[in-house]
Amino acid sequence: MQRIDESKIRCRILELVRERPRYGYRRITALLQREGYRVNVKRIYRIWLDEGLKVPKRTRKKRAIGSGGNACHRRRATAINDVWCWDFVYDRTVHGQSLKWLSIVDEYSRRCIALDVSKSIRSEDIINRLSQLFVIYGAPKHIRSDNGPEFISKSIRSWVSKVEVGTLYVEPGSPWENGYAESFHSRLRDELMNVTEFENVRHARACGAAWREDYNDYRPHSSLGGLPPTEFARRCAASVSATPPLQQHSEPLIHSQPLLS
Repeated sequence: MQRIDESKIRCRILELVRERPRYGYRRITALLQREGYRVNVKRIYRIWLDEGLKVPKRTRKKRAIGSGGNACHRRRATAINDVWCWDFVYDRTVHGQSLKWLSIVDEYSRRCIALDVSKSIRSEDIINRLSQLFVIYGAPKHIRSDNGPEFISKSIRSWVSKVEVGTLYVEPGSPWENGYAESFHSRLRDELMNVTEFENVRHARACGAAWREDYNDYRPHSSLGGLPPTEFARRCAASVSATPPLQQHSEPLIHSQPLLS
């Protein structure tokens, strides 16, 4: 059997887990030993826990939800905070640690509302993050996504319904219908992930934050007339505030309260 450093063992474990998601650490250990790695069950179990791995519970197949009518080219955003889109993209550190990125983009202004990365992101994490973003930017009218398990979970669907945000689930197996998210991830990979070696999650977060700032504040966007998203959003807000009211009201207007306090 060959001796090999732990980073390579970790990489191989993660590869096997992706290939055989129903295998536990004992079977993974047996496969590694058959491949010639000098490892035992205790060592693999330690790495297994460190990577947060577990065999997914058996669940009933869920009926896919979504409609082609929710596609970005059919249900277009007409203003800032009309439609946000969100999706996940995956990468790894130089040591083989998995990285899960969550992006949230305002489709009208193309502004990246959030770019978060962690080893794992659960539905509860998404709800907490959305709560923060709604306070900062206001709540969108709709959120567009694919049929990923995090997005169609009961907790997510129940929460967005309570705060009166509509969901636009695209047709299953049609990622192009969530085109703004796909386009954003293409730029993210080309300009950040493919040219940066992330040492760990903290390093990835720092690099992601810097890239997001550059993308929003400096990077010219061709579909916005060469403006960066933040400047485009600023001009949209100025244009709306400069528009005179259509008529004078005899009674005071009722101002809506924020969704979250």
